[in-house]
Amino acid sequence: MRPPLEIHIGDRVRLRKPHPCGGYEWEITRVGADIGLRCLTCGRRVLLPRGKFEKRVKAVLGGDGGARPT
Repeated sequence: MRPPLEIHIGDRVRLRKPHPCGGYEWEITRVGADIGLRCLTCGRRVLLPRGKFEKRVKAVLGGDGGARPT
């Protein structure tokens, strides 16, 4: 079993599949058992269980925009 992915509120992440609006990048708004995300293209907010979120993450861009691949 892998340790939990280290993410923080305000980090930007790139997911593997696009949101229906076409955006791939999201901002972390909540961290815990569930991860809160806000689409950076349309502003839609979603809540994903941590397990699903960690499977869908392609890269953690961080708060400063520097990519940290997973």
